[in-house]
Amino acid sequence: MEATIALAGNPNSGKSTLFNALTGARQRVGNYPGVTVEKKEGRYELNGIKLNIVDLPGTYSLTAYSPEEVVARDFLVDQRPALVVHIVDAANLGRNLYLTLQFLELGVPVVIALNMIDVAVERGIRIDAEKLAHLLRLPVVPTVARSGKGKEALMEAVAAVVQSRAPIDPLFISYGNEIDPVLSELGRRIQAAGFLTQRFPARWTALKYLEGDEQVRALGAKADPRLHAELEAAVARLADHLQSTADTYPEAVIADQRYGFISLILKQGVVTRTGDLNRLFLSDKIDQVVTQRFVGPLFMAAVVYGLYHFTFGISKAPVAWVEGFFGGLKGLAEAHLSDGPLKSLIASGIIDGAGGVLGYTPLIMFMFFGISLLEDSGYLARVAYMLDRVFRAFGLHGSSVMAFVVSGGIAGGCAVPGVMATRTLKSPRERLATLLTAPFMNCGAKLPVFALLVAAFFESHEALVMLAITVLAWAGALLVAKLLRVTVIKGAATPFVMELPPYRLPTLKGLLIHTWERTWQYIKKAGTVILAISILLWAMMSFPQLPEVVQAQFEERRAAVLAAAPAEIAAEMAAVEKEAGEGVELSEQAQAVKEQLLTIEAEKAGAALEHSIAGRIGRALEGVSALAGFDWRTNIALVGGFAAKEVVVSTLGTAYSLGEVDPEESGSLSEKLAAAPGWRPLTALSLIVFTMFYAPCFVAVVCISREAGTWRWGAFSMIFNTLLAFTLAVLIYQTGSALGF
Repeated sequence: MEATIALAGNPNSGKSTLFNALTGARQRVGNYPGVTVEKKEGRYELNGIKLNIVDLPGTYSLTAYSPEEVVARDFLVDQRPALVVHIVDAANLGRNLYLTLQFLELGVPVVIALNMIDVAVERGIRIDAEKLAHLLRLPVVPTVARSGKGKEALMEAVAAVVQSRAPIDPLFISYGNEIDPVLSELGRRIQAAGFLTQRFPARWTALKYLEGDEQVRALGAKADPRLHAELEAAVARLADHLQSTADTYPEAVIADQRYGFISLILKQGVVTRTGDLNRLFLSDKIDQVVTQRFVGPLFMAAVVYGLYHFTFGISKAPVAWVEGFFGGLKGLAEAHLSDGPLKSLIASGIIDGAGGVLGYTPLIMFMFFGISLLEDSGYLARVAYMLDRVFRAFGLHGSSVMAFVVSGGIAGGCAVPGVMATRTLKSPRERLATLLTAPFMNCGAKLPVFALLVAAFFESHEALVMLAITVLAWAGALLVAKLLRVTVIKGAATPFVMELPPYRLPTLKGLLIHTWERTWQYIKKAGTVILAISILLWAMMSFPQLPEVVQAQFEERRAAVLAAAPAEIAAEMAAVEKEAGEGVELSEQAQAVKEQLLTIEAEKAGAALEHSIAGRIGRALEGVSALAGFDWRTNIALVGGFAAKEVVVSTLGTAYSLGEVDPEESGSLSEKLAAAPGWRPLTALSLIVFTMFYAPCFVAVVCISREAGTWRWGAFSMIFNTLLAFTLAVLIYQTGSALGF
């Protein structure tokens, strides 16, 4: 027997921890169709029953305010899982049961996992699980997801419900004398007309109309415009009546009645409290320090610095190993492949291109591990809380913090889900300002670029420089947001309310799973999108080839050098070229001849690269880009970066590989840049700032356009961001040059 079950719950309820405990490595990660909301699925077997477990996004409600809520609800009504396992925070039972009631009103079978029961006990909260199960008429199983306590009992309860296949009647809640008559009338008309009843229960659809659910109303307008208009008119009449008589509105009355229903249940001996109810718990005591007005920001800076120090310190050796692996792979390709386009494609296009990005996988992995540690412990929520005061000063909302963090506000995120996260902002102006500035964060795509340049030019101060880069990204985003909010997106900021979860000690298993998921996404991107773009850019950097006349000129120069050398020196060089003299130390005269030949080959490789399509584009831009210290090779990389920022690294790797003529002197890309003419710390700093602020990657631009509702804002982000980035890069480079750096 097989069945699909869904894990659902509020954010910070321990849902993901329980999912990891149940599925372990037997899970896969993707996205829901049409959105960037993450989809996780795993397998669990018990007593011959094969359960496909779907971890729904964390949500407080089934009313479509955010993409997470839409995804969770659509899965329940479209996929119709056998049941929902609702993970409830036992220490905040009343608030968590609000979502339980909505599942029951939808008519979905529910099993409650009364999670973090140990935290509730520590806080003097005693919960009678059996009494709660009796009153709600559904199984309630106490659990501690972190330790796995109650996991087996929970799954046995799930298996029993799945096997029983008992029909579930939707929960009926009275919403008072004002709401109930209208709700009944709307439900009757919806049922009679068969209006959306294939997806939703009639009474539930009526509730969504009263709550102003945009998605249900849009579906209704499409299904039956006439009935939809009549339902809207009835809701409007009720809203006007409630506004004039009680200064409230239908959605607020419905929420009050649900909480009243929950309160009635809890007062029937379900919850009892003992001990000092006013005492501060451990999380509160920690927050008195880490969120304090002055100490909090200093502690946050120390945490971020520590994250970078840990990441760079521990990843040095693994990064060197991976780079050595790709260096050896390239050596094998050059040794066993004959000269020609295929050898160049494999060695320069694939190995130096995609391999340059994959070389930073250990660094990215340790960065993700550190971020997962901060996230799972509950500290990132404190970051959002502390930064709310700052964000309001720049015309943004506290919820914007999470969009910035998701985009890579500390490091390693992605602008695409960050842009999508702005859906939680109800103010259109704050939402637009946030989605336009979230791409300024240091996403996982920019990290390889920063890591490359920092390793090449700021090796002795890596952690400090990365901290400065993070601060600069935040400062730039906030200043641009303020500029937008006082010019093209004017309007007042709205209040911010959020819940701080208790601090928890993350589980090693959970940390490893989260780290691997994010690292695997990075590897897949490098092995697919980045590889494809690397091959395309290699082709643009390799074709058209030098005209035969020009190639002949380089061959004539080479022949002239050999002809001018004494016969014994020429013979020695010929032996080395045929590898007959490999390992033999060259004489001083032979070494001089070799250097002349290498110079000619380097000039030939450089001329070929300049003659290519990409080289011509890079040269054409060099007249302007030189103001920021960028040469034509860098221009090629930055043009490729419009598709994906990781391409900057892979393209630089390919560009400098195509100009490389002495494999024995080949080193890592950072070593090549450090030794390349025209490169210096000031150039690297200029490039870091430009990469940080210039146009978002193509996928992010598409998301910005989709979320803003028009391509004009997507185009604005590309043009405005690039002009801003170039202006800042020019200021840095020209000022630094004038000061002698």
